[in-house]
Amino acid sequence: MLVLLAGIFVIHIATVIMLFVSTIANVWMAGRIGTATNSTGLWMECLNGQCSDVHVSDSDLSALKSVQAFMILAIIFSFVSLVMFVVQLFTMEKGKRFYITGALMLIGWLFILIAVSIYTARFPQYFVGKEDHHGYSFILAWICFCFSLIVGVLYLVLRKK
Repeated sequence: MLVLLAGIFVIHIATVIMLFVSTIANVWMAGRIGTATNSTGLWMECLNGQCSDVHVSDSDLSALKSVQAFMILAIIFSFVSLVMFVVQLFTMEKGKRFYITGALMLIGWLFILIAVSIYTARFPQYFVGKEDHHGYSFILAWICFCFSLIVGVLYLVLRKK
């Protein structure tokens, strides 16, 4: 049981780190414009290494702000869940479940789902070239989505031994 809790803790730490990297890296979409490489993240868009603020239409600006906000909230809730796990590990009675930790992690999971779903629905139209594709930040966000669900459910099921 101790090995299982340690494994879940390591996956939880990895999820928080990957969420942070996914949010700050500027590679949610990537591609080429002629011979120049370009990539766009939640904050900046880069063309051949020269970065500037993301340029979206006025109708998509609120969607971009929503994605940014939900990704930041996901990081916050995942980190708070990690802290609560450590607190519960040392203060909770034996045989109790990690309800608070699991609930916070599942709230973070929901925020990741909302952010990535909005991005998937609203922003690929800016990348319609033959070589355009989703970048590693976008893929990391989906991996964090899966890990957050698994870890959140496991926290709700496991008991402290």
